Amino acid sequence: MSINKVRLAILDDHLIVQEGLQRLLVNVKNINIVGCFTFATDFINFLHKNNVDIVLLDITLPDANGIDLCKEIKKISPKTHVLALSNHNERSIILQLLQNGATGYVLKNVAADELVTCINEAMSGSVTFSKAVKEIMAHPLANELNSPPQLTKREKEILNMIANGHTTIKIAEILHLSPLTVETHRKNLLLKFEAKNVATLIKTAVEMRLV
Repeated sequence: MSINKVRLAILDDHLIVQEGLQRLLVNVKNINIVGCFTFATDFINFLHKNNVDIVLLDITLPDANGIDLCKEIKKISPKTHVLALSNHNERSIILQLLQNGATGYVLKNVAADELVTCINEAMSGSVTFSKAVKEIMAHPLANELNSPPQLTKREKEILNMIANGHTTIKIAEILHLSPLTVETHRKNLLLKFEAKNVATLIKTAVEMRLV
């Protein structure tokens, strides 16, 4: 008796994550990995021509914001389930993904069997979270909506430099980082502050007295 396999795609900008996910899922009987993608544009082109039942979507990509991309995916292919797979553990980001049509949210520290369970739950149409995300959703901070996002030391440094008008290239020179790394931090800051552009980012950071 043949099994109708779930056509699954992986969209993540780290090859090591792609390879790890493939190793975890390749022997799962009901899953067929139809493609691994680093860039959003490549996946969107694939989606226009191929059926994808579910995509494991990273939030930070080289050419796209995963939150906005989720909405685009659902517009192109409403039947495709989006399961966010990310290191971001901010409740606000999780909620934005759900509002844009995601079926679930999983942190990257998830165990293999738990990930498979979440994939199957998503395919059944249920909103699904990994255990760590369930904790985040079940116990929000009382002042969460008004509290500033959690920033790493590096993000705080870069936020201050952005507020002081430094370009990506200049920040990279000062901190001895690659411009790509600085751009990744910049994208993460926009996500965490729910800002559409740098001007809004700076305005919000000033209002929160972070710069």
